[in-house]
Formats: sequence, C-alpha cells, structure tokens
Amino acid sequence: MSEAPTEQPDWSIARRFRGFVPVVVDVETGGLDPQGHALLELAAVLLDVDEHGRLYPTEEIAVSVHPSHLTEVDPVSIKIHGIDPSDPEREAVEERAALDAFFRPIRRQVKALNARRAILVGHNAPFDLAVVKAACERTGYKRNPFHPFSTLDTVTAAAVAIGETVLAKACTAAGFDWDNSRAHGALYDAQKTAELFCHITNQLSTDNGRAALRVREPLK
Repeated sequence: MSEAPTEQPDWSIARRFRGFVPVVVDVETGGLDPQGHALLELAAVLLDVDEHGRLYPTEEIAVSVHPSHLTEVDPVSIKIHGIDPSDPEREAVEERAALDAFFRPIRRQVKALNARRAILVGHNAPFDLAVVKAACERTGYKRNPFHPFSTLDTVTAAAVAIGETVLAKACTAAGFDWDNSRAHGALYDAQKTAELFCHITNQLSTDNGRAALRVREPLK
C-alpha cells in the first residue's frame, strides 16, 4: 500500500509571522524627539524565507529626506551621525515624497505575499516607528503599511539570545563584521539589524530540532 504524500510546509514569510511581513527599518534624525526633530534618512531591508524556511535579506530601500520646516535639527545629532542636511550630494527629497518612495515597495511586498500588514523590525524599534508615524502625521500621509503599534525589537532579541543590547556589540558577538565608519547611516544600520534579526530568528527556529515554520494558521 502506497504511503500518503507528505504535506509540504508553507514557507511563506507572512505565515511565519502570523500574517505580517517583517521589514527592517532604521532612521536617522535631527534629534531624539520624533515630533519636533527632523527626519533625515529612511532605510529599510525587505526579507524573505528560502526553501528551508530560513530568513534572509532581499531588497534594500534608502531615501535621504529634506528636513521639514516644522522640525528642527539639534547640532548634537550632527556630531553623532555626520549628516549635513544642506549637502546637495545627499539628493534629499521633501518628506512626503520620501515617505512615498519608502513605503511603495513595502506595500508592494505586503500585497504580493497576501499579508495583512508590514511589521517594523528595528534596533530600538519603537523609536523608529514613532519617527515614521510623526512624519506621516506632519504630511497627512495616509498609506503607512506598518502595524500602528506592534514592533519586533532586536534589542530585546539580542539581549535574550546573545547577551548584548548595543547593535555593534551584538553583531560582533554574532560573528558579523562591524564598520564603525559606516555606523549611524540609516542603510548600514538597517543592513546590520537585518543580519542580526535573521541570525537570531533562524537560530531560534531550528534549535532543539523544531521546524522553522510549524506554526498555527494566521489569526483572522
């Protein structure tokens, strides 16, 4: 008697994350106040899963933002990340146009994967989400694809899995290269955060012989 065919696992990234699509985000700003300080850079790394259910980075998004006239830039922040808001070589665009360029590929991925929404992954993710939401409020932008309050924070994940909370130290402890000269650039920090998130998620998904995507049906 022939055996019944083995059901193949659903490796889709949206199924892995309960109907959401994780997108790694980093922002650079003119200070620590999401409402009052300028948004200067937006970056994101989209993710997918391979045939074994392992998470990996795919598309990258990076946009330089012209500071809104409703915000300020704290000189202390410039000393940290070295961004000159007036530098023409940044090719910065106005805040609303920046949001549209940033969100468009994320919305496209959410739709392509038949997911409910994107969920923001970041190192101190609540800050990045607050900055993005504040920019949407300033510009009246209504098509923010991210969950309005839930995030996936690599600070917590790294503390639990690696014993480090600083991004540079967590990446180094995980065995990744770290270039201090490129740190505090939104794209570089998003790339390293994506590496860290994928590493931790893949490790946790395969420890103790657990299949990566043996999960329940997404919540309705």
